[in-house]
Amino acid sequence: MNHRPPSRVQIRLPGHAAPGPRRPWLLVAVGVAVLLLVGLLGFWLGRPGGEVGDTLQGTQKRADALQQELVELRQRQATLEASDRISRAANNEVQASLAERDEEIAGLRADVAFYERLVGATSQRKGLNTHSIEFRSEAAGTYQYTVVLTQNLNRGAISQGQMRFTVEGVKNGRLATVSWDDLHQRSKVPGQEYSFRYFQQLSGSVILPSDFTPQRVKVTLGSGTGGSTQVFDWKQAGAPATNGE
Repeated sequence: MNHRPPSRVQIRLPGHAAPGPRRPWLLVAVGVAVLLLVGLLGFWLGRPGGEVGDTLQGTQKRADALQQELVELRQRQATLEASDRISRAANNEVQASLAERDEEIAGLRADVAFYERLVGATSQRKGLNTHSIEFRSEAAGTYQYTVVLTQNLNRGAISQGQMRFTVEGVKNGRLATVSWDDLHQRSKVPGQEYSFRYFQQLSGSVILPSDFTPQRVKVTLGSGTGGSTQVFDWKQAGAPATNGE
C-alpha cells in the first residue's frame, strides 16, 4: 500500500485573503479601553471643577436666589395689601369725619344766619329774652309749641335756667288761667331746661281744656319765682282761634 504525503497545495479564490491566526486578546483589550474611556468621561462630566459641574452649580445658585426673591416679593405684597387696607380704612374715617364737620359747619352757619335775623347789628342789645313763642294745633287735640330764647347783651356768656309758661283766657264766661302743670295734666312738672350762649329753640306739646278760649301766654324764664316774665298775644303766637274766637 502506498502512503502519499498530504498535499500542501491550497486553492485561493479571488478577492479572499488568507486567514490568519485568531487573536482573542485584542477583543478583550478593546473592551477594556472602551470601559476606561466611559469611566473617564463620566468622571470628567461629574466632577465639580468641570464645565458641566460649574454650570449645574451656577444654575442651582440662580434658582435659590430666585426662590428667595420670590419669598421676599410675596412678603412685600402681603405688607402692601395690609397697608392698603389700613389706608382705605383710615381714608374712610377721614371722609366720615369731614362729612360730620361739614354738616356741623353748615348747622353753625344756619344758626348764625338765624341769629343775625333775630338780633341784627342794629337791634338793641338785650339780656335774656323770649324772642317768640308759637303754637300749632295737632291731630290729637294737643298743641305743639316752639319758643325761641335769645340774648345779645353779654356776648360769650352762658344763659341757663328753666322755661315755663301759662295760658290766660276765658272758661265758662269767666277769666281763667291754665297753669304749667295743667297744660301737662300732671303735678309738679319741672320747667324746660335751657342753656345757650346766643339763642336756643325749645319745643314740646301741651293740652288746653276743651271749653277754654286762650287769649294770652305768659312766658317765665329763670329759676321760677324770681324769673322774668313776658306776655304774648295768643293770636300773635300763631295758633288758630278756638271755641269761636
